[in-house]
Amino acid sequence: SYGYLAARCGRRPLVLTAWGSDLLVTPQSSPWMRWLTGWILRRADLITGDSASLIAAAREYRPQASLHEIHWGVDRARFAPAPWEHKEGLQIVSLRAWEANYHIDTLIQAFALLHQRLPGAAAQLHLLGGGSLEARLRALVDQLGLAQCVQFHGRLDDAGMAAVLARCKISVTVPASDATSVAMLESMACGLAVVASDLPANRQWLDTTLLVPAGDAGALADVLQRLAADEARMRQAGACNAERIARDGDRRAQMDHMHGLYRQLLQA
Repeated sequence: SYGYLAARCGRRPLVLTAWGSDLLVTPQSSPWMRWLTGWILRRADLITGDSASLIAAAREYRPQASLHEIHWGVDRARFAPAPWEHKEGLQIVSLRAWEANYHIDTLIQAFALLHQRLPGAAAQLHLLGGGSLEARLRALVDQLGLAQCVQFHGRLDDAGMAAVLARCKISVTVPASDATSVAMLESMACGLAVVASDLPANRQWLDTTLLVPAGDAGALADVLQRLAADEARMRQAGACNAERIARDGDRRAQMDHMHGLYRQLLQA
């Protein structure tokens, strides 16, 4: 990994930024990987991570470095709420990659259940991103008879993502493992209600009544149905999400914090 190479170089100061799988998944694969992770972390002068759960995982290795929770944040000039009254029907979006960890198949299955329960809801599912499971996911959509109400957008730039988010009321992110998802923060910044998997990082940001077990299509469909039946709650959840990002998830503020940490290191 890049962290290993940086630690082997012996240059100081050494700053390490952990992503979710770096500490939540990879070290669990073998005793050797756990030992190596600790060896790398104990050579750092500064460690950052984008969730409290990630920082807690880093602390288990007893590094001497200071640890700081720094989020990637959201560019709020690009991702901002659209007028709720301009949103038509029940449009749901996922911004996550089409890979096994992100359970896009679970979302499609949950959407199929929702479609059966609420046939008059004019529900649409928008899938943004890409990945190795595309063919399998398209086949699942066809098998479930959802071709007319599920749209595969592929990978979009920020402007394209913001345009789709402006049409949607609910964003879904249900990975098996994750730290703080930038896609989730962008959805929140755009004023969408967000339904997510019940992970420590998501509990930091979201109403726990909107969290579901990863891989449970029935539980996900139940939460989506409750939201669909309560327009006021959807709208309020979206407004609360946008306010939370303005307060705690602004990219400029997060990067200013990181800049300050770099300066402290260089002056030490």
